[in-house]
Amino acid sequence: GVLYGGRSAEREVSLMSGSGVLKALQSKGVDAHGFDPAQRSLAELAAEKFDRVFIALHGRYGEDGTLQGVLEQLGIPYTGSGVMASSIGMDKVMTKRIWTNHGLPTPRFIVLDSHEATPEELRKVPDELGLPVMLKAPHEGSTIGISKVIGYSEMQEGFAHCAKYDDVVLAEEFITGRELTVPVLGKGRTARALPIVEICAPQGNYDYQHKYFSDDTQYLCPAPLDEELTKRIQSLAVRAFNAVGSSGWARVDFMLRAADNEPFLLEINTSPGMTGHSLVPMSAKASGVSYEDLCVEILRSADLDLKPTKDWQPT
Repeated sequence: GVLYGGRSAEREVSLMSGSGVLKALQSKGVDAHGFDPAQRSLAELAAEKFDRVFIALHGRYGEDGTLQGVLEQLGIPYTGSGVMASSIGMDKVMTKRIWTNHGLPTPRFIVLDSHEATPEELRKVPDELGLPVMLKAPHEGSTIGISKVIGYSEMQEGFAHCAKYDDVVLAEEFITGRELTVPVLGKGRTARALPIVEICAPQGNYDYQHKYFSDDTQYLCPAPLDEELTKRIQSLAVRAFNAVGSSGWARVDFMLRAADNEPFLLEINTSPGMTGHSLVPMSAKASGVSYEDLCVEILRSADLDLKPTKDWQPT
């Protein structure tokens, strides 16, 4: 089964990802069938009796651990991270706290209550983090619910935009430099980083339109970095992946600071896009792996956090 669509703010992207994955698996001889949890019930999912599922859902109700918990209960192996790692990876604040605890570099940040943050609190954010500052809805993806604040006068409007999507708003130090992303496949000691992709968006604005629909954004893969820096960033990606307990596959996003070439971790995507503009298949292709073979490799990694005991029987 290929799970796609869903009811998050990223439904449109998920439909594109899932359609590509479904077609790719079928082209490789896999008996694959699409399933949209927004259109069909969990009872129907159980009745399908899938051997395993490829999760091509993005955002809430698909990437955040909720669906993973359902699949654990149904005993259906699934691709990507388990319940806890999915939940952590979907929460940018919790992810950053874990990375900080592991000594991994991530931009400085402040967490603001979407309902109770006062104008005085908002005015203090640029004083502490500097300008520009990035405001983000911590549980959204695909550049939904973000705002780049250039001056003090923009804080209120930017905060209000992000607060529409979440109960808290993440205010993050803005790192000026190059935008990079690193796909990671595997689990634990077997986890490996694929080639680094550099994203060169018009005026540095890698928004929803430029990410999924525009041909103006340029992608450099492998990113033009020296060997030592490449290995360092790939190693950081694997460490970040393992720190949150990810497995199967994920994509780790970075900013490389222009002033000193220091990398900073931004976020991890535990169910990355698989559209025609997506970065994981682009990176895999640079390492000699086709889109179709990548989909099969990810599907093969489908697993359960909790393995059913062989001798258990319902009473």
